[in-house]
Amino acid sequence: MRELKTRIYTHPTAQELESLGEQLRQGALVAIPTETVYGLGANGLDAEAMARIYAAKGRPSDNPLILHVPDSEAVRPLVKHIPPIAQTLMDTFWPGPLTITMPKSDIVPDKATGGLPNVALRCPDHTLCREFLRAAGVPVAAPSANISGRPSPTTAEDVYHDMNGKIEAIINAGPCTIGVESTVVECNEDGVTILRPGGITEEMLAKVVGTVRYDAALVGANTIPKAPGMKYKHYAPDAAMTTYVGNVDAVVQAIVDQLKTIAPSTSATDKTKVGLLISEQCWQRMKSQVATMDFAVKAITYDSKEPAQSLAKELYSSLLRFNEWNADVIIAEGVSPAGLGTAVMNRMDKASAHRVIRV
Repeated sequence: MRELKTRIYTHPTAQELESLGEQLRQGALVAIPTETVYGLGANGLDAEAMARIYAAKGRPSDNPLILHVPDSEAVRPLVKHIPPIAQTLMDTFWPGPLTITMPKSDIVPDKATGGLPNVALRCPDHTLCREFLRAAGVPVAAPSANISGRPSPTTAEDVYHDMNGKIEAIINAGPCTIGVESTVVECNEDGVTILRPGGITEEMLAKVVGTVRYDAALVGANTIPKAPGMKYKHYAPDAAMTTYVGNVDAVVQAIVDQLKTIAPSTSATDKTKVGLLISEQCWQRMKSQVATMDFAVKAITYDSKEPAQSLAKELYSSLLRFNEWNADVIIAEGVSPAGLGTAVMNRMDKASAHRVIRV
């Protein structure tokens, strides 16, 4: 891939947005902020531009992309028809972290759908992002702006780390507010099927549609991926990661027991590095024991009062910080798989290579 000079635009002006929109229409890649994670944007009607996304990320070409639009009206040219349930979902949850798949129209290239008949569409709940989408004047295909398989970026700096020299521009709007990707749903006659859990929860969907079910691929079936994140390795840090879920006393004991199995450091200058991603309550109960152990520790904590929301914001950035630190081992504390916790644990299960232990 040709080397580019990647420029960061921090809170760009209207004139800069217009220029970036024009660049994107002509084939440039522009990383964009959303409320979930930063996306790697390309013209969603240009197959060659979307091919550059796959090349920059090292992403499998059968992994579908999400097309981002500024409002529900922009959906109409992109689909054969809007199912009534899809209209209800757009009216209720857009702008927001909900992606809806619908039968694609002929103007949407197969490159956007991984060869599938449905296109995934979302209107982000992020003012600057929607301003850029209006300036672009085309649907913007935008998977997470990271090398495929790595934790998704929630800051422009993390995008730059993976994409510098591969893309033309990054729009910097500060940290993302949610921190995990959107919910992806497929509309059925009686309700919806969740293809990927995210910021719009099963409970929220159940209030507006008759039936909410989970796709078989989420429980391990080997099927063709209908949405991003369903099939391939995702969100993985460099070090092996184990996640424990349970009451705080049981989690503390399980983590301490695992720490005791780590071999002592061979020298004071080359200690084994252990990354801990745990609740503040868990850390307070175990830090005195950890202090007596012979290895280096980087502890990142999340709020025990709102664990799912706090961990969602901390998860990807924490894993990237452990990568920068060259952690040898990562041990994490998960949350209850309910509400937003369902999406969080979906990502932690993948990041942990399915080493999630209930204690």
